[in-house]
This record gives sequence, structure tokens and C-alpha cells, in this order.
Amino acid sequence: MQPKDKPALIVIDMVKDNFDDSRKLPITPLAKRIIAPLNHLSERFREHGWPVVFSTDAFQPDDFIFQGRMHPHSLAGTRGAELIDELNRMPDDLWLPKPRFSAFFQTDLALQLRQMEVTLCAVGGISTHFCVLTTVMDAICHDFKAVLLEDCSAAASAEVHAQTLKLYRRNPLYPLLKVATSSELLETLEMNNDY
Repeated sequence: MQPKDKPALIVIDMVKDNFDDSRKLPITPLAKRIIAPLNHLSERFREHGWPVVFSTDAFQPDDFIFQGRMHPHSLAGTRGAELIDELNRMPDDLWLPKPRFSAFFQTDLALQLRQMEVTLCAVGGISTHFCVLTTVMDAICHDFKAVLLEDCSAAASAEVHAQTLKLYRRNPLYPLLKVATSSELLETLEMNNDY
């Protein structure tokens, strides 16, 4: 992060299907733990006038990705593809359905971020090693700096989450790609931007 970076918070796949206790998904209890940190961080972003983006799966029933082991979920237009009620979403926040894993894939996210003069994407949500990570990597591919948010992301196990963070904590793209907690991110942004 450099002085005067303008960040956007991108929250990935916090949808009702992923939080449905009847589905008995291993990620659900771990994902519930990141709701409070995400709400706190989004509130701080709004206080500074920084964009908050919610990007959610919006798959089709006959989608190619369901030809593997993945079962249909988060189908476009269904209740299961809606944001969970526990997230504090405000009218000015951007909601962006996505047809695949990355928030940048076949969406106009990069264009919208450029129009808002964003230079850094802080990414959290679920899951750390899949949709969060692909969004982080695509942010870099679209020439945005990226932060994988350690305490605002979750995977199907604590081990997978920790391994993913460890893998990217030291990487050849540093400091363009960083792993940080939400408090570390805020401290750096507020110090660099003299807030």
C-alpha cells in the first residue's frame, strides 16, 4: 500500500445457501465467525467514503461447474443466492452477482472500481482458498493492489484457511499482494492517508 491508496472492500459469497444449517456444510460455522469482523470493517470503510462491494454467486441450474462434484447452489434469482440478513448492507453499497468464482469474471467490477478511482481491493468472505483467492488474483491481473483479509475470510476448515494464508503471506508479488488482518489494513490505510 502506498500513500493515498483508495481501497474498496469486496465481500465474497456470503449468501443464504452457504449459511443454511440444514445443508450441514463444514464452512457454515466458520463463516458465521467472520460476519462481525466484516460488518465492522464495512462500517469503517463507509465512514471514510471507501466503496463496499458484495459479490455473490449467481449460477445457472445447468452450469458447467455442476458437472463435477459440486452440487447446484446459489442459483441466480433464488433465495439461496441472496446476501445473508446478518450482513449490514447499505443502499450505497454495490451488489454484484457473478457467474463464476472471481468477482471480476464476466462482470464490470474492474470498470466500476476504476470509475471510483480505487487502487486497492481488500477481499474477504468465503471461501479463502477458492472464490476469495480467485478474486484477489484477478484484482492483481486487473492492476489493482490486493489484500487477502485474514480475519474476514473462512474456508471449510481452519487448516485450509491457515495454509492458504501461509502460502500467500510470502509471495513474489509483495507488496502488491498482501495478507493482513482488518485492523492491520485499517491502520496502514489511515496512516498513509492521514485520516
